[in-house]
Amino acid sequence: MAIDELLSHPLGMMLGYFSVAVLELIVFLSCFELVTRYKCWDEIKHGNISVAMATGGKMFGICNVLRFSMEAKSSVYDTMIWSFVGFLLLLAAYFLFEFLTPVFSIDQEIKEDNRAVGLFSMIISISLSYVIGASVT
Repeated sequence: MAIDELLSHPLGMMLGYFSVAVLELIVFLSCFELVTRYKCWDEIKHGNISVAMATGGKMFGICNVLRFSMEAKSSVYDTMIWSFVGFLLLLAAYFLFEFLTPVFSIDQEIKEDNRAVGLFSMIISISLSYVIGASVT
């Protein structure tokens, strides 16, 4: 297969991992966009720092899990599978965070630019990405 041949070369492997990373980042961020009660990019465009922090944390989390998957697995295909599993765990953590905070709506607070909640959301995404990433290795 031509792709496998390309991926056997270090430069081809780097381009393969980079392509997978960009594609997964787009797809996974789109999934987060679907489950939040606000439009991330519209809010960021209007200067909502909380949404920027929460979205940045999700981006970091996705890429960090992907990084661990790259280091641990032997092929781009394995990396794709394990990073997808890691993303599902990050998504589950997002729902747990919302569910375990019944006093207020996380999404609503972030949409209203509550920076404490935005920062906390960012830290949760980043922290859990290390735990998920370590479990992948």
